Amino acid sequence: MTCTSPASCINKSYSFPDMADITPALVGKLREMTSAGLMDCKNALVEATGDLQAAVDILRKKGQASAAKKAGREAKEGLVTQAVLNGGKIGALVEVNCETDFVARNDDFKAFCNELANKVATNPTVDLEPDRVAAVAKIGENIQIRRQQRLEVEGNGLIAAYIHTGGKVGVLVEVGATKPETAIADEFKQLVRDITLQIAAASPVAISRDSVPTAIIDKEREIAGQSEAVKNKPPQAVAKIIEGKVNKFLETACLLEQGFVKNPDLKVEAHLASVGKSLGDSIQVRRFLRFQVGEAI
Repeated sequence: MTCTSPASCINKSYSFPDMADITPALVGKLREMTSAGLMDCKNALVEATGDLQAAVDILRKKGQASAAKKAGREAKEGLVTQAVLNGGKIGALVEVNCETDFVARNDDFKAFCNELANKVATNPTVDLEPDRVAAVAKIGENIQIRRQQRLEVEGNGLIAAYIHTGGKVGVLVEVGATKPETAIADEFKQLVRDITLQIAAASPVAISRDSVPTAIIDKEREIAGQSEAVKNKPPQAVAKIIEGKVNKFLETACLLEQGFVKNPDLKVEAHLASVGKSLGDSIQVRRFLRFQVGEAI
């Protein structure tokens, strides 16, 4: 039964909670459990007639409703965060978006993003939606977990991560070897770290030419075919110009063909071969991820 005032509830089957039972300590405990606002906690405890667990459920439901209301607001800021576990055998990369750069720089938001990355690295099937809903309720902005990915070493090798430009770019890479002792060598560990820097700085689209998506190459050919360089040229010259431009693109887009970030005169592929020779092993970059906040996926 709904009562509009205490007087209207006289002689009716309704009772108000004893406000003396809603102590500051109880409100503080609920805040500690949920990170909700002070008045939200107090109101939830009143609604739950002092039952702490029931108040938690009330706040969770309100948080879900709040998250749904905020879902339509644009979330274009955010962070990329990483976690590498098990001695470099497992890694995860997560992009989390929010509405403002102010929130993206907030320590609570950063801690939330780091927690998500650790959860993904620990459990590839983890459900992050409850975490997201709770963060919306706590932070007060639309928060979206835009993408997440986890890598696990296949055979011998290491996974390394690098976060660049204050969390706006994140890299995760797996570099493989044939011998188990290679993965624990300092020279190999340094190589893997350097490859993460390479990917962050040079933004390759693929490891090698044979792994570049056909659609990307076709688009480059289309752009080259419409450039000023081919105007008024005979067909045989046009074909050579287009292939030359595509080849130039692939040299910069393929990781192995890029100039090494610490020595641009040396190709990444040659650097891998040099380190491999030093360690008596064959080294390959197996796969990598590069997330940039807000980029088209």
